[in-house]
Amino acid sequence: MLDLDKLNPAQYRERYEALQATARSRAAAPKPVAAFIEIKPEDVFLEETIPPGWYVNIRLQRGAALRITNQSGTPGAALFMWNAEETSERYNAGDTTKLQWTTNLTTGRVLFSDMGRVMASITADSGAGHDSIIGPNSAMQTQARNGRENLRSGAAKLGLSRRDVAPALSLFSPVAVDAQGVMRWQGNPPPGAMIELRAEMDLLIILSNTPHALSPVQAATGPISYIAWHAPTPTQNDLCRQFTEEAARGFINNDRYYAK
Repeated sequence: MLDLDKLNPAQYRERYEALQATARSRAAAPKPVAAFIEIKPEDVFLEETIPPGWYVNIRLQRGAALRITNQSGTPGAALFMWNAEETSERYNAGDTTKLQWTTNLTTGRVLFSDMGRVMASITADSGAGHDSIIGPNSAMQTQARNGRENLRSGAAKLGLSRRDVAPALSLFSPVAVDAQGVMRWQGNPPPGAMIELRAEMDLLIILSNTPHALSPVQAATGPISYIAWHAPTPTQNDLCRQFTEEAARGFINNDRYYAK
């Protein structure tokens, strides 16, 4: 394995430019397709519908999967997660986008913690768009229940505080940068949009059915649902483990963590 500590500045620059070129080539390539597999009823251990404006706390064991469905095209849903064994380790939005050279989090991508480990893999996605930069709405934008307060309330139920809640992942939130460099809402996702996550460590998750901060409508307009089930064990050719060099290193960190 490459020893980064032994590289000189020129070698660091060369490696950076090579990774950047690979990322640009991957971004221009056709998006990977991963079909949503049929879930066997006997594998399901949790299933629920979240009304507009509400949230749930979910515990997933390593290897379990979570399929989230936006039934009516509501403008966003906020998700945050912690390592259930050690809650000081949590989802890191900045590293997730920086390490993978993209803000387009879809099939094949992974969600990193602030310890450089993979918390969850995106094993399937219908392509509605997910934002890891701006985040959910707040009390400054609406008098209705909002994403930031829901995440804090969910954290409190886990014995955590607002200091434990970092920038969240906004599901079903298509945003893009316009010609002036301003991020704009691109319209509500289609009804039935789905995303599927596989837990790569034991996770504590909060899922809030509340809008993205840029949505013109600042109240959830319909329900979202989720199914949690015992997923098949990933193979050596698993897409998420091999999709990027950065993800592969994250999984190596996971393997070391669980070998302790």
